[in-house]
Amino acid sequence: MALAIRLSRGGRKNRPHYSIVVADSRMPRDGRFIEKLGTYNPLLAKDDEKRVTLNGERITYWLGEGAKASERVAIFLGKAGLAPVPEHRKSIQKALPKAKAQERLAEKEEKAKAAEDAKKQAKEEAKVASEAEKEAPIAEETPVTEEVPVEDKASEETAES
Repeated sequence: MALAIRLSRGGRKNRPHYSIVVADSRMPRDGRFIEKLGTYNPLLAKDDEKRVTLNGERITYWLGEGAKASERVAIFLGKAGLAPVPEHRKSIQKALPKAKAQERLAEKEEKAKAAEDAKKQAKEEAKVASEAEKEAPIAEETPVTEEVPVEDKASEETAES
């Protein structure tokens, strides 16, 4: 017989209360069980000591008999020090965006990278230009000659004649 240490739901609608039980793995979740090993009340605060209650002696007995703990119960047992803490699994495939969304993200990244490179290049060019201005000798000032407007020249010629 395959044994499982798992949660069995109780309580009313929107007010869950779970019993930690050892049961035949072929039995339904809330069906027949062999022994009740503790309770779990998710409505209590996480730091409340009554949130999870465990009968450690009986749990170690059933683990010795070959019972396998469900993921949630294994976390409880790991925190209580009755079993090693299971690795945190992530469903990476489900978390990834679909193909078209990944393409759009790649295009966005390329555009952002190109814009960033353009900014860097513009800064470098500005820096080189400012350094060139500093290094260039200051040009001597040339005297400014006054230019007489064309109308004035014409009026002067007519005035002289």
